This record gives sequence, C-alpha cells and structure tokens, in this order.
Amino acid sequence: MNLVKLLGDGQRYMKTWPMVRQLGFYFPEYRVVKATQLAIIAMPVLALVVASSQLYVFGWDYLPQALTMLLFFISLPLQGLLWLGWRASHPLPLSLFDWGNQLTSALTKMGIHCQPLGARACYSDMATILKLAFERLDQSYWDEL
Repeated sequence: MNLVKLLGDGQRYMKTWPMVRQLGFYFPEYRVVKATQLAIIAMPVLALVVASSQLYVFGWDYLPQALTMLLFFISLPLQGLLWLGWRASHPLPLSLFDWGNQLTSALTKMGIHCQPLGARACYSDMATILKLAFERLDQSYWDEL
C-alpha cells in the first residue's frame, strides 16, 4: 500500500470514528485516536525540547543521537496514523458485520437513510455507521450494550 495513502486514510478514519467512551470497551480505536491526537500536538514540541537539550548539555558531538531522538518523537504520531489507516481498510469480522447490520436496520426503522454493510465491509464503513448511530439513536439503545 502507498504510505501517503495509508496516512491519509488514517487521518480520515480518525475524523470519522465517533469519540464515545462506551466504544472504548469494544474497540481499541478510541484509545488510539486519543493518543494520536495528543501526539500530533505534543510530540513535535517534545522532540525539539529533547534534541535541543541534548545538544545543549552534551554539545555538537552528540548531533547524531539528538537527530535520532528527534526523529523518534516525530514518528510517534505517524505510527498512530499508519495503524488507523491500516485498520480502516481491514475487513470486519462476522460478529461486527452482524452488529453493523443490526445498527443499520435500527436506523432504517427510525427513517434514517443509511447504507447497509456490503460483503466487503471494512472498519471505515463501521465507523460511518457508528457515528451516524451515536448522533441519531437515543441513549436507551446504548445503555443496553
């Protein structure tokens, strides 16, 4: 897969995934999205602080080590986006496929148009349905989980 496409898919998946605490018990995406969002903000600053402090304390002889630490800290948010991009295109297991179809039928009964999961459904399709379901379904439905 193309690396840039995978990063873009991860970014789109991160924006699509509903950030609801209840889903954290069933899906790792909640924790990965939270960590990636924090890493996008904090890691560039932390990378600069670590690299500059290493150069300040040890001098220019430690430039390779400072650059290595800088690249490591900058790579952390990219790792989260890569995982999210990989996960977005990963096919759904049958248990989630059935649950997604149940959500789709519940939304359709309420009169909300939603695309049913096809034979080649992936996690990004599930994220779209979950986002729509959390926006439209009442809290009593989610309390039954």
